[in-house]
Amino acid sequence: MVDYIIVGSGLAGMAMAETLDRQGHSMVVFDDRSQKASMVAGGLYNPVVLKRLNLSWEGARLMAYSVPFYEALEEKLGISFDEKVPVLRLLASVREQNDWFHACGQPGLGEFLAPEIRENKNPGLKAPYGLGEVRHTGRIHTARLLEAYRERLSRAQSLREEPFRFADLELEKDGVRYQGLEARGIVFCEGFGLRQNPYFNYLPLQGTKGELVRIHAPALRESQVIKSGVFIIPLGQDAYLVGATYSHKDKTPGPSEAAREELLRKLEKFLRCDYQVVGQQAGIRPTVPDRRPLVGSHPAHPRLFVLNGMGSRGVLIAPYAAHCLYRHMALGEALPEAMDCGRFRKRYEKAGRN
Repeated sequence: MVDYIIVGSGLAGMAMAETLDRQGHSMVVFDDRSQKASMVAGGLYNPVVLKRLNLSWEGARLMAYSVPFYEALEEKLGISFDEKVPVLRLLASVREQNDWFHACGQPGLGEFLAPEIRENKNPGLKAPYGLGEVRHTGRIHTARLLEAYRERLSRAQSLREEPFRFADLELEKDGVRYQGLEARGIVFCEGFGLRQNPYFNYLPLQGTKGELVRIHAPALRESQVIKSGVFIIPLGQDAYLVGATYSHKDKTPGPSEAAREELLRKLEKFLRCDYQVVGQQAGIRPTVPDRRPLVGSHPAHPRLFVLNGMGSRGVLIAPYAAHCLYRHMALGEALPEAMDCGRFRKRYEKAGRN
């Protein structure tokens, strides 16, 4: 007997497991490594939509909750995975400079946007109009974090590295049973794999493929994240990640030549030094048409829960969404309306589910 079963150990599954653990609950996590979006993510956390210079959905709230969540988890795991690094937005014109100054005076943005425009001093970058700095940003090294967390679960005998078989799930009045294992409830954190979930595949999970390339650029010598048409994320030892793409049509798991060409074309608009491509990686983000998470319980089976749809800002959203779901499961609190999967109940009813 455990308190909860969790299916998936990406960012959402990790955040759910850690949230439950902090409240003293026991769990078993099932994961077969079939979903890779969290492992290959760039991992940036930044509350500002840099294209439009406005706050992302619940940006300030997510920063206030999720950044301390990761800081506490670093201490708990005894590793470093939260790299505090500024994000610099390359400004391409006088108009973009004026837009930056205007945004700095908007409610909520002043905390995150530095009012001074930085002069570009890096000869490897084409930035005659300077750069704007987003403050309090950083990067979660997601692969390092998730592997460490899986090891912790494994040591506690709380990880089963195997596919979850829905045919073996039995629904009971006060909980669930799976292959002889009893639990109060089960939380599905399957990422794009949710589309194969017979209980929650009525939800409008689309999936957006994202790709990054890794380059070696000794002459660039940049230690901060640069954002223009793409991000440049420093990795150390003259290596950088460049990304990311957003494809709604391509659902193949591996890297594509088209994405590589798109990223390099955008990169070369503002990079002024030689580089060599040394790698490429891809993953399918779990995205939703209204760009909000999918969190909550099943319409007919109240002991089945979902935590999904984190999209491209999963690093920031996952810990807070897991917190909200825990309070809903354990304390009966209502979920924030924007993330409650109950907003799609009509899709469930139209499908004639039971």
